[in-house]
Amino acid sequence: MAKLRFGDRTITLPGNRLVRIAIGVFLIILGIFGFLPVLGFWMIPLGLLILSIDLAFVRRARRKYSVRWSRWLKVAYPRLWQRFYGENV
Repeated sequence: MAKLRFGDRTITLPGNRLVRIAIGVFLIILGIFGFLPVLGFWMIPLGLLILSIDLAFVRRARRKYSVRWSRWLKVAYPRLWQRFYGENV
């Protein structure tokens, strides 16, 4: 059973790899139509997160973005960076 964690919240995903990939692709496709009511652009990053569980190239891109964002945050907003990552990182 795969899980996504956002801070203190956990989302349980289906155990079947093909179902998770289908959900991720479906969210990205619907996210493209985010200008329509009910659908939203928030679906694109969520779909990418779900795909990063199973697809290595998406996982690599997510990790690179995360490291790049962390380094930028440390330089641009050091107090905020310490709040998220602390002194020991």
